[in-house]
Amino acid sequence: MYISRFALAFAALSIPAAVHAEEAERADTSFSVGNEIVVTARGMAGNSANVITSVDKLGGDVAQNANVDYAWELVGRLPGVLITDFGQGGVSGKFSFRGFNGEGEINAVKLLIDGVPSNSNDGNMPFIDTVFPIEIAGVEVVRGTSDPRYGLHAIAGNANMITRRGGTYLDAKLSAGSYSTYEAQMSAGLERGKFSQNYLVAYRNAQGYRTHGDLDRLSLSGKWFYNFSEDVSLGAIARYYTSDAEEPGYLTLGEVRSNPRQSPVHNATDGDERRIQQYSLHLDAAVSDALDVTAKAYFNRFRDNRYVRFSSTVSQQRRVTQENHWGVMGAVHYHGQLGVMPLMLEVGGDMQWQDNASLRYLTNQRVVTSQTRDQQFNLNVGGAYVQAILEPTPWLKITPAWRLDWTSGDFANRLNGSSAPIHKYGTISQPKLSVAITPLQGVTLYGNWGKTFQIGLAAGAYLLPPQTTNLNPSINEGWEAGVRYAAPDGRIEARLAAWEQSASDEIKRKLNGAVGDSENVGSTKRWGVDFQLSAKPVDGLAMWGALAWQKSRITKPDPFFPQYLGNEIDHVPHWLWSGGVDFTGIDRLRVSVWANGQSAYWLTNANNPAHGQFGSKAVVNAELAYRLSNAVELSLSAKNLTGDHYEYVWHDGAQSLHSPADDTALTASVRVKL
Repeated sequence: MYISRFALAFAALSIPAAVHAEEAERADTSFSVGNEIVVTARGMAGNSANVITSVDKLGGDVAQNANVDYAWELVGRLPGVLITDFGQGGVSGKFSFRGFNGEGEINAVKLLIDGVPSNSNDGNMPFIDTVFPIEIAGVEVVRGTSDPRYGLHAIAGNANMITRRGGTYLDAKLSAGSYSTYEAQMSAGLERGKFSQNYLVAYRNAQGYRTHGDLDRLSLSGKWFYNFSEDVSLGAIARYYTSDAEEPGYLTLGEVRSNPRQSPVHNATDGDERRIQQYSLHLDAAVSDALDVTAKAYFNRFRDNRYVRFSSTVSQQRRVTQENHWGVMGAVHYHGQLGVMPLMLEVGGDMQWQDNASLRYLTNQRVVTSQTRDQQFNLNVGGAYVQAILEPTPWLKITPAWRLDWTSGDFANRLNGSSAPIHKYGTISQPKLSVAITPLQGVTLYGNWGKTFQIGLAAGAYLLPPQTTNLNPSINEGWEAGVRYAAPDGRIEARLAAWEQSASDEIKRKLNGAVGDSENVGSTKRWGVDFQLSAKPVDGLAMWGALAWQKSRITKPDPFFPQYLGNEIDHVPHWLWSGGVDFTGIDRLRVSVWANGQSAYWLTNANNPAHGQFGSKAVVNAELAYRLSNAVELSLSAKNLTGDHYEYVWHDGAQSLHSPADDTALTASVRVKL
């Protein structure tokens, strides 16, 4: 039905498009925040430029200037992105979009770092902690269901953190700020002939806004690439990260209102130790003018040891996570002619093998009293896709694609010696179709339709007793229709898009369940409208703003909860907004002011008014920077300039539990670029 709607719409648009064909240009559906946007080579395999959907890009300049505890906060600068800030040390937070929350129950965003898959087994994003702002060359977010490149976790789209590669430079930044925060970052590059090296050393220490919130982080990385020619490069990337963090815990409503900086006595021994490693090999080759190849192989290692007590009425837990992921991925890309019509064909795929362990204990001030979980489980996920781009006229681009995924694996409960196979999900079919029309110079009309999938994660992926029937994957079907305008002089850029996404048999993880399996949500529907606008009215002044409206509902509830019919999904605000102003009109001076906010959300799918709605915020930030010379810049930044009180809130079944965000925080920095 959706395909027929798009066909009629674009057929109607084709008449004026034909008239203005001579003014048309290549379709572009992206929106950018900041400058220094990374642009990959046109036509290279695995390029997001071959995907017709809403794409957002954050410039390296914005990222490198930022003062944040974690890199995931930077993605909140992009339009329509929901930031969930847990504020619990190493378990800090994450980002999400398209009507999905960041609770960790359904993790709907495929995270990549330099194109390498970087989600943990449950879809969370701990690997993003390895990235520090000064090494970021750009962030690229691809929304919707029409991108065929990725399968597992790409329910609502994907995000790629792109780090610096090549060049000869030294970029160092020292910062000190509120709550005894100290940070040192250094990114260096050395390029000689065909060989390039890039390195990162970064360290951050902070006591935190709240009591018992000490944070200690260290990240090291290296990139080594050899360019055999302009067409062939081979490289390796290595990352190592360690963090030790205390957790201030969650407050009751009364506690957070009386003293938001306090940490309850029962959280005095809570904390997290995290060790992450990531190693990858990268090959990119232009075999000929018409044929490109890309390939990657990688190994991810994740170790997490967390002590947490959610309230005074429950025991402290020790949660141990051990994960090893091996993967390969690649694509072959051909661009040529079919008669007189330009044609692109791409075939690609990936395979990931996971060896995971999940252990849990009940503890008393970090002393183990009993073990409640000892699980070992393997998960293997492989996928393949084919994509074409047909351009029958200069103003029309049609992109059909198809992706297939398969799963295998087994589960062992080492506490009782039992085992279980993975659910027989079968072949997971995901057809996709995108269309773009460029009727006028700078104008792109686009629409897409596609399917993505969700399977159970952790213990939820396996046929555990008393289950006797295999579960089907949850299929997400979505569409988008939008228009983008970019002025020829580059001073105005705008995009408006409407979207919808529906899921069958949606499931979510039982975050505090003893087994770690999943529960049924039912059929769901998410829909919304996104609007973005940026303008450069005069030289030295740039402004941007974004507004997103979204809703998410349960359209067919789990049979055990029929009263949830029509209810909204928890922790999904209706409104998200962001915007900023950058002034560089005075020599050596840079002034930036930006803000973001959201409306309140329900705490559970029950939508119980007695539990209240929380989460609304309006946060203003600012930075003032002055260049002493071409090499040295001083800056002063303010986070939450107006002191807005905002918080992350959840409900444990008996009460709401609150984690207040930082009050106003000032950071002074000196940056040296050689």
